[in-house]
Amino acid sequence: MDGLEREWGDKAGVMLLNVQDPDAKPLLDELGFRYTPTFILFDSAGNEVWRAVGSLDPDEVNQQLNALN
Repeated sequence: MDGLEREWGDKAGVMLLNVQDPDAKPLLDELGFRYTPTFILFDSAGNEVWRAVGSLDPDEVNQQLNALN
Protein backbone atom coordinates (compact mmCIF):
# COMPACT_ATOMS: atom_id res chain seq x y z
CA MET A 1 0.00 0.00 0.00
CA ASP A 2 2.80 2.44 0.79
CA GLY A 3 4.31 2.01 -2.68
CA LEU A 4 0.95 2.47 -4.36
CA GLU A 5 0.23 5.52 -2.22
CA ARG A 6 3.58 7.05 -3.22
CA GLU A 7 2.97 6.28 -6.89
CA TRP A 8 -0.66 7.40 -7.03
CA GLY A 9 -0.83 9.91 -4.16
CA ASP A 10 -1.27 12.93 -6.44
CA LYS A 11 -4.05 11.22 -8.44
CA ALA A 12 -5.83 9.02 -5.90
CA GLY A 13 -6.63 9.21 -2.22
CA VAL A 14 -5.74 6.34 0.07
CA MET A 15 -7.72 5.77 3.23
CA LEU A 16 -6.67 3.25 5.84
CA LEU A 17 -9.40 2.17 8.22
CA ASN A 18 -8.70 0.60 11.60
CA VAL A 19 -11.31 -2.15 11.85
CA GLN A 20 -10.75 -2.35 15.62
CA ASP A 21 -11.92 1.25 16.08
CA PRO A 22 -15.59 1.25 17.23
CA ASP A 23 -16.12 4.55 15.39
CA ALA A 24 -15.35 2.74 12.11
CA LYS A 25 -18.23 0.24 12.47
CA PRO A 26 -20.87 2.31 10.61
CA LEU A 27 -18.56 2.69 7.61
CA LEU A 28 -17.58 -0.99 7.71
CA ASP A 29 -21.26 -1.93 7.67
CA GLU A 30 -22.03 0.49 4.83
CA LEU A 31 -19.20 -0.92 2.72
CA GLY A 32 -20.10 -4.55 3.39
CA PHE A 33 -16.68 -5.09 4.89
CA ARG A 34 -16.29 -8.60 6.30
CA TYR A 35 -12.64 -9.71 6.13
CA THR A 36 -9.21 -8.20 6.62
CA PRO A 37 -7.46 -7.12 4.64
CA THR A 38 -10.00 -5.75 2.19
CA PHE A 39 -9.06 -3.25 -0.51
CA ILE A 40 -11.76 -1.23 -2.24
CA LEU A 41 -11.31 1.12 -5.19
CA PHE A 42 -13.85 3.86 -5.85
CA ASP A 43 -14.19 6.06 -8.92
CA SER A 44 -14.37 9.85 -8.63
CA ALA A 45 -18.16 9.65 -8.20
CA GLY A 46 -17.79 7.38 -5.17
CA ASN A 47 -18.90 4.19 -6.91
CA GLU A 48 -17.10 0.99 -6.00
CA VAL A 49 -15.31 -0.29 -9.09
CA TRP A 50 -13.02 -2.97 -7.66
CA ARG A 51 -12.57 -4.99 -4.49
CA ALA A 52 -9.94 -7.47 -3.36
CA VAL A 53 -9.89 -9.53 -0.18
CA GLY A 54 -6.66 -11.01 1.08
CA SER A 55 -3.31 -10.33 -0.50
CA LEU A 56 -2.91 -7.37 -2.79
CA ASP A 57 -1.34 -7.57 -6.24
CA PRO A 58 0.17 -4.13 -6.94
CA ASP A 59 0.15 -4.78 -10.69
CA GLU A 60 -3.58 -5.46 -10.62
CA VAL A 61 -4.21 -2.31 -8.59
CA ASN A 62 -2.14 -0.28 -11.05
CA GLN A 63 -4.14 -1.76 -13.92
CA GLN A 64 -7.42 -0.83 -12.23
CA LEU A 65 -6.23 2.71 -11.43
CA ASN A 66 -4.96 3.20 -14.99
CA ALA A 67 -8.36 2.16 -16.30
CA LEU A 68 -9.94 4.99 -14.30
CA ASN A 69 -7.59 7.66 -15.70
